Amino acid sequence: MAIRNIRIMGDPILEKVCKEIKEVTPRIKELIEDMLETMYDANGVGLAAPQVGVLKRIVVIDVTGEDPIVLINPRILETSGEQTGGEGCLSLPGKSGTVTRPNYVKVKAYDRDMKPFEIEGTELLARAFCHEIDHLDGHMYVEKVEGELTDVEEVEE
Repeated sequence: MAIRNIRIMGDPILEKVCKEIKEVTPRIKELIEDMLETMYDANGVGLAAPQVGVLKRIVVIDVTGEDPIVLINPRILETSGEQTGGEGCLSLPGKSGTVTRPNYVKVKAYDRDMKPFEIEGTELLARAFCHEIDHLDGHMYVEKVEGELTDVEEVEE
């Protein structure tokens, strides 16, 4: 496993649409492990493959710090409700903005063994699903920010 470089806003790869995964190869498995390690190292709750320079439809999310979710070829099936709150992105370090997202999201995806499954989330998990899946289509949260981006204080651990 390795920590990969996170691409920063302005990198053209973050504006491209990612390709579907047809099969999980050893390279894809390595990518997933690297993405998880990179996300944890950066104290993130989600990471999409284009953020590490790979145009594949893979997302990793962990809103609890101990329950990683791997989504291959994720598709949002259903949303409801609304939540407005602060959102940040590992590809735009030190910044945050107010974004309105669905409060409930249902996603269909494939797991590491290419078995289809559905997963539901509310609040932060719903926000993370929407945020990371947007990355796969070349979109960043700044397109949805209400008002100005603000600086985030770095928290020392």
